[in-house]
Amino acid sequence: MESREIRDIGEAGSLNFMKGKGRSTTAVSAVVEFGLVRRSLLASLASGQIQKDDICDAHPELLRAAKNVGRSTKENCPVCDENELVEVTYVFGARLPAGGTCPHTRAELLALERRADPVLCYAVEVCTQCHFHHLARKWQAGGMKSAKPVAKKANQ
Repeated sequence: MESREIRDIGEAGSLNFMKGKGRSTTAVSAVVEFGLVRRSLLASLASGQIQKDDICDAHPELLRAAKNVGRSTKENCPVCDENELVEVTYVFGARLPAGGTCPHTRAELLALERRADPVLCYAVEVCTQCHFHHLARKWQAGGMKSAKPVAKKANQ
């Protein structure tokens, strides 16, 4: 299956292709972006409808994964503006740990996406300073059947 570039919701809420950011996927279905939800959440924080503690409550395991395997987004945290956000990808599927797995490299993620069994992938933005976290996008991949040729029995 051909890789597709993941789309991102821009500041104005429009869909933008993330060219030059090196993000591609072998997603077999739509990539669901949560950029509009993020904007709404941050607007609620700015207006005082919610408190910082309501959105800066990342689980210790998410923070550990962010520190150890998170990939830089080159974007400052929208809450504290003191730290760069990192992205952690979780992959869930058959014959994977119950808590999912966090691929360490792009190659590991692509290998998981190309499995014969379907997988669900979730990319989460995390600030390790103030503990802000937000689901950035999710997609389904895998489920590709192997193209190995079937050996034919010789007629005897």
